Amino acid sequence: MGSKLKDVAALAGVSVRTVSNVVNNPSAVAEATRERVLAAIAQTGYRPNLAARYLRQGRTGQIGLVIPEVGSPYFGELAGLLIEKAHARGWTVLIDQTAGQAERERRLLSGAEGHVVDGLIISPWSLAPSEIGRLAGTTPVVVLGEIDPGGTADHLAIDNVAAAREATRHLIGRGARRPAAIGLQPTLCNGTAALRLRGYREALEEAGIRPEPAYEVDVTSLHRPEGHRAMRLLLELPGPPDAVFCFTDELALGALRAAFEAGLRVPGDLSLVGFDDIEDGRYATPGLSTVSPDKDALADRSLQLIADRLYGRLDALPARHVTTPHRLIHRETS
Repeated sequence: MGSKLKDVAALAGVSVRTVSNVVNNPSAVAEATRERVLAAIAQTGYRPNLAARYLRQGRTGQIGLVIPEVGSPYFGELAGLLIEKAHARGWTVLIDQTAGQAERERRLLSGAEGHVVDGLIISPWSLAPSEIGRLAGTTPVVVLGEIDPGGTADHLAIDNVAAAREATRHLIGRGARRPAAIGLQPTLCNGTAALRLRGYREALEEAGIRPEPAYEVDVTSLHRPEGHRAMRLLLELPGPPDAVFCFTDELALGALRAAFEAGLRVPGDLSLVGFDDIEDGRYATPGLSTVSPDKDALADRSLQLIADRLYGRLDALPARHVTTPHRLIHRETS
């Protein structure tokens, strides 16, 4: 038979209520007492009944994570961080993917799929902001990305315009006079590509470089094959670019392969910067320069925004807009 609260209390020489406080609200217990209780928990092998605790609180202990692509390295790294940080809070993360389909996003956000969660973190690609705010309802929702949902849904993003401007400035600072951009997505509603394009164009304007429509290449996905295809199109131009800013690292890795196949030296003939700082880019040859969003901060702040609403009053907090940090990492492609 497993150990109980009273067994821990007897060994630690404290009340059952004190043990309960250490398990559920450790900040309410003096440090010396807390350490004594934790030692007793370890010695007895006591495991709190989380299911019973959440039942008493009217909660599930589960947080939903809705992302466009489970196989995306960026979302995979972010999901891993969220799972670890949620575990530390005693929460389990349920993950689903939408492939950027509006109806799938709609069903998951509205709860029509039947998943019962205490809060939801979602990165939407297709829903309009007004619809997200309406569908969020009474469940605490954090929207990742550039869509501002309104209502009581909180919003978390990096400054994509500033990040793209910094990346393009870096390429121009290396001497580029014909920098191109790969990653425009006219069919998506999330606004990310539009903001990165804006930052790219602002950097060109600062440098006195006129934007060339032929140097701004649309993609149908954010993956390596599209980066490869787009780079080949650019290299077929009468005056091909001498630098490329890619809106994701996967696009940049595809572009890097196309440059290699064309016999170009990177960065000698062509400089390249990506976006996301995924692991593949860190170990590519040459190493990929990139914009690195603070994924740790994204995960931390997402969970804290949900916790604020779970342990407070949902309607007492207006929608919050949080901008998390990023940094430009210089590696061998630039």
